[in-house]
Amino acid sequence: MNKVKVLITDDSIFMRKLLSDLLEKHPGIEVIATAKNGKEAIEKIKEFSPDVVTLDVEMPLMNGLQALEVIMKEHPVPTIMLSSTTTEGSLNTIIAMEQGAVDFVAKPSGAISLDIHKVKEELINKILLASKSNLSLFKQPIKKDKEIVSSQSFYSKIDLLEKPSNHVNTLVCIGTSTGGPRALQTLLSVLPKSFPAPLFIVQHMPKHFTKSLADRLNSICDITVVEAVHNQKVEKGIAYIAPGDFHMEVIKRAGSLFIHLHEAPPIKGHRPSVDTLFRSIGNLATYQKVAVILTGMGNDGTDGLRYLKENEKEKTLALAESEESCIVYGMPRAAIHSGMVDEVHHLKHMSKRINQYILS
Repeated sequence: MNKVKVLITDDSIFMRKLLSDLLEKHPGIEVIATAKNGKEAIEKIKEFSPDVVTLDVEMPLMNGLQALEVIMKEHPVPTIMLSSTTTEGSLNTIIAMEQGAVDFVAKPSGAISLDIHKVKEELINKILLASKSNLSLFKQPIKKDKEIVSSQSFYSKIDLLEKPSNHVNTLVCIGTSTGGPRALQTLLSVLPKSFPAPLFIVQHMPKHFTKSLADRLNSICDITVVEAVHNQKVEKGIAYIAPGDFHMEVIKRAGSLFIHLHEAPPIKGHRPSVDTLFRSIGNLATYQKVAVILTGMGNDGTDGLRYLKENEKEKTLALAESEESCIVYGMPRAAIHSGMVDEVHHLKHMSKRINQYILS
């Protein structure tokens, strides 16, 4: 088995040593070089041609965001960001993933985390996954589909094979993991401000970072995007992102829908869990539902999707992202193989299909 060649970038000599020692113990990883800032990382990428780069977000001379922009333009390499959990650090990490980073790992205790071993397994797994990710997608900047946004026939171009027989309220639930922030920006940024349904989103991400993700998406989308709050009343046209380390469910009370957050044990290693969200949506009668599985590792969402389809009172449209547009095809592939997915679409067509279905 060929080892995954890794370039480590961090301005702290202690962190470079700790990370090198940690990764070198894995039989499938070889640390081929280290760099002390973004400028040096760019030079060493050209010299050593690593399979994966780890890039500290906060560095002098050239920080992680600046380096990533150059890397993706000149010599694209799967990149894992190492970030602090500060507000600035988490926001910059979200922006980095928009710009092409595959994923990130939060440092346990700030810039110099002598306890980096706490995230050893997470870092190793993400490096190995990044080495197999769809590199061609990193070269494509995120853009709104001008034709879709400006078209007067936005909702009528495709004749639907099956239209709901009666008008009912619609709920949209979305599950995603690795590559999700980039995918969510692509999907949500073309939805109109008047979008006639609430959206519920589970993105596998730790606390602090989900708030930054919601704030970032809210700043660039026409719809409102928020990090969900316990007992929050649900409104149409708002996207609710499950906060890190909390499961999110949607419950009905006194004729209205509310967000219910809780800290039950992780499911398949995840909290928030896509399965948990989808199951709660499946318990709501008299609502038409759209369930979407986007890019991500593993199979979270498949069991919840099965529950949705097997318990549907109204029509549930199950959509999965195509392999062509996925950073990591794990979650969509698992859902498709379950036989529960109705349609498979390239990410750039997903929001259009959702709109068509809701407004048909």
